[in-house]
Amino acid sequence: MANPKKQKTHAATHKGRAHLALKKIVLNKCPKCGKAVKPHTACALCGTYKGKEIRTVKVKAAPKKK
Repeated sequence: MANPKKQKTHAATHKGRAHLALKKIVLNKCPKCGKAVKPHTACALCGTYKGKEIRTVKVKAAPKKK
């Protein structure tokens, strides 16, 4: 059991949790394709980062028509 003299108040508890809130995700546009991308991340659609092609992206084949 906590000692009441050392007990943290309700307000102090909530003030200590002030930095735990979720932050908004920042998105930038890819300069090549215009898709929303996280900063400092290669684009998942075209595979470029800072104007250079970093990785090759596999293109899904279109479904065959009967």
